[in-house]
Amino acid sequence: MTGGHVVLVGLMGAGKTTVGRRAAKALHRPFVDCDEAFVARTGRTVAEVFATDGETGFRTVEAELVAELLAVPEPMVVATGGGAVLDPRTRAALTAPGGPLVVWLRADPAFLAGRAKDRAHRPLLAGADAGEVLARLAVERDPLYAEVADEVLDVAS
Repeated sequence: MTGGHVVLVGLMGAGKTTVGRRAAKALHRPFVDCDEAFVARTGRTVAEVFATDGETGFRTVEAELVAELLAVPEPMVVATGGGAVLDPRTRAALTAPGGPLVVWLRADPAFLAGRAKDRAHRPLLAGADAGEVLARLAVERDPLYAEVADEVLDVAS
């Protein structure tokens, strides 16, 4: 274990927030959930920003937030949003020399679909079949998670 930040990546519902809180407690470090930090910064929910500014507007602010968190000298545990790896700036920050330890919480999309019950704060699932959406997101994002991950933790199958 390094002395730096620990960053959790993975699809929505993989348990980044839950695992992050537990890891932070065990490591005696602060925990930051990027979605919660986003709301605190903007005063709007992720769903509201998706509705008004689109996914691109959301990802821009999210990338800035991740970069700022990683610049904090005090080591912390950070749970990113599921799509944070889509932004090349975020991937660069996660893979920079001397950067954080990145852990990919990998899970089967069919399993995650059963866990993604609260769709109010998951705009990508609004009005859609969760299993289909998560399968598509896995195809798109899994290579990016693999690109940035130092460790892979299979959380469900």
